[in-house]
Amino acid sequence: MATYCIGDIQGCHDEFLALLDRLQFDPKRDRLWLTGDLVNRGPRSLAVMRYVRDLGDCATVILGNHDIHMLAAWAGASNLKKNDTVQHVLDARDADELMHWLRRQPLLHEDPGLGYVMLHAGLLPAWTLEQARERAREAETALAGEGYRELFDHIYGDTPDNWSDDLTGWDRLRCIINAFTRMRFCDMQGRMRMDYKGPPGGQPDGLVPWFQVPGRKPMPAGLTLVVGHWSTLGYLEQGDLVALDTGCLWGGCLTAIRLDGERQRISQPCPGAKRPG
Repeated sequence: MATYCIGDIQGCHDEFLALLDRLQFDPKRDRLWLTGDLVNRGPRSLAVMRYVRDLGDCATVILGNHDIHMLAAWAGASNLKKNDTVQHVLDARDADELMHWLRRQPLLHEDPGLGYVMLHAGLLPAWTLEQARERAREAETALAGEGYRELFDHIYGDTPDNWSDDLTGWDRLRCIINAFTRMRFCDMQGRMRMDYKGPPGGQPDGLVPWFQVPGRKPMPAGLTLVVGHWSTLGYLEQGDLVALDTGCLWGGCLTAIRLDGERQRISQPCPGAKRPG
């Protein structure tokens, strides 16, 4: 049995299946971890969702920002944007079934036996893994609960930009969800900054990638954090972090790593559904 983690698919169904073929993936034997953003901007989000949903327990999916955005549009809390490509998902005969399945997926998944923790974007630098677990479960409960529509009414916004134990209500949930699904850069005090999405090196003065904030709480010994989300960062192995979004959507690659045993990287070249920007 093999366990693979694959970066952001974003509706690139054909490239996803081609990568699974290269991995010789067998759902009766193997396991998949998916770092979120199953949908949007690529051409076949509905096919990706149906395929992954039908894999059942052999696939573990983390919610990403594009998944959250589609859920909010389905719930009537947001309009789709010009470059969104998920209307066919919302119009599908099984849309409600798929959306209810999606909103019950986690924000954080871990397997100490494999030595990996998976999430979409990042962890606030001040959070320990134990604190991140608690906050992920808090937001997951709200997303999966009966009041999910009201949550989506309040989910958008860039503030609060930093964690405080005094946060309550929608501000608290928004801060948690933003950290797990949207964060790239922080200032030197660990406050999230959402207004720059480019690669490290081009950011405004005073900002650093979230994982380079001084004093960031590291993963416990023996655990590595694996994330997606940041296509302009590309593949990165640095300390206790592996970043997997290699820009399949933009003509890069769709990348997997094998988690069991010695880490292996396998990438599938992609023709590109769009161009950056």
